Amino acid sequence: MDLNLTELRSRYLQSGEDKWLPIVDAHLHFWDPQQNYHPWLCDEPPITFRYGDYRPIRKPFLPADYRALQGEHRVIGTVYMEAEWDPTDAPGEADWVHGLAQRTGWPNAMIGQAWLDRADVAQQLEALAQFPRLRGVRHKPAALAREDYDPAHCLSGSMRCPNWQRGYAALAQQGLICELQTHWWHLPDLLPLLERYPEVPVVINHTGVPGQRDEATLQGWHQAMARLAAYPQVSVKISGLGMQGRRWRLDDNQRVIQEVIALFGPQRCLFASNFPVDSLVTDLAPLWGAFKQLTTEFSRTERLAMFCDNAIRIYQLDCAELGETTEMAC
Repeated sequence: MDLNLTELRSRYLQSGEDKWLPIVDAHLHFWDPQQNYHPWLCDEPPITFRYGDYRPIRKPFLPADYRALQGEHRVIGTVYMEAEWDPTDAPGEADWVHGLAQRTGWPNAMIGQAWLDRADVAQQLEALAQFPRLRGVRHKPAALAREDYDPAHCLSGSMRCPNWQRGYAALAQQGLICELQTHWWHLPDLLPLLERYPEVPVVINHTGVPGQRDEATLQGWHQAMARLAAYPQVSVKISGLGMQGRRWRLDDNQRVIQEVIALFGPQRCLFASNFPVDSLVTDLAPLWGAFKQLTTEFSRTERLAMFCDNAIRIYQLDCAELGETTEMAC
C-alpha cells in the first residue's frame, strides 16, 4: 500500500506505531560515475577517506538502488547532497540531478557544490540558484589537524579566510542555505559569521563530525556544538556517524545522538542516512531502525519533526510530491 504524507502523518499520530512514521532522508547522494565525472569516484588512486577503503561505493547509486535497501521504512522524500562532481562544471551536477528528479521523482530538493573562497563565487551562486530544486550549497572549508588548530589561525580557504567569508555573505544575497561539513574543532570559526549574517540558515552536516568516541574528544565536540546551538539559524543533521574499521553500533552513537538532540532540540535536528557512503559501515534499513529505537522517549510530534517535518520546512519541500511509490525508474 502506497500512502502519501497526509495519510502517513495521520496514521502515525493516531497509532504511534513506527511502521507509519514518514521519513524524509535529509542527506544522501545519487551518482553514476560510469556516466559522470566525480574525481574521487573515478580517479586513481583513491583519496584518503575517513571510512577507509571506499572502493565498494565507486559504482552507480540511483533511486531504485535506495528503494531496494530501505526495507519497510516509509521514506517519502529525499534531499540530495552534492557529491564532489567535476569542479569545472558545478551547474552540470544540478542539471543531472534535475533530470533524475524528472525521471524518478527523487530527489525532492538538492544542495549544490560551490567554492565560497573563489573570486567568482557570486556568479557561481547566481547560476546555481536558477535551478528550482536547489536550496543551498556545501563547501568543505580548508581545515587543520586537531593538534595544529589555533583559534587565531588564518588558513587560506578556511572559515577564517576573508575570501571564504565573502562567499558566505553572498549566500544571503541568493537566499541559500549553508551546509557545513568540518571537523568539530573548527566549528567555532563559524561564530563570527553567525553573528554577522543571522539571515543565512546553516545546517551542520554529520552531527558535527565527532570522530573518535574517547571522553576528551566527546567533551570537545559537545562544547563546540553547544556554542553553535545558541544560534537559532543553525540546525544539525544526525548522520555520518560511522567510524573506520567497525560497523555502526548503538553503543558507539547513542550518547552523541542524545546529546545533540538535547543541545539543539527536536525542532532543529534532522535524521539522514548519508547513503551510499554510510553503506561502508551499516545497512540502510537497520540504520533507520536504530534512529527510531534511539528516539522512543520523544513525543509523536517531536519524532515527526526529526524524521520528516524539519526537512520539509528547511528545504521547502513540495508536500504534494511526498509519498511512497513502489516503482522508481532509473
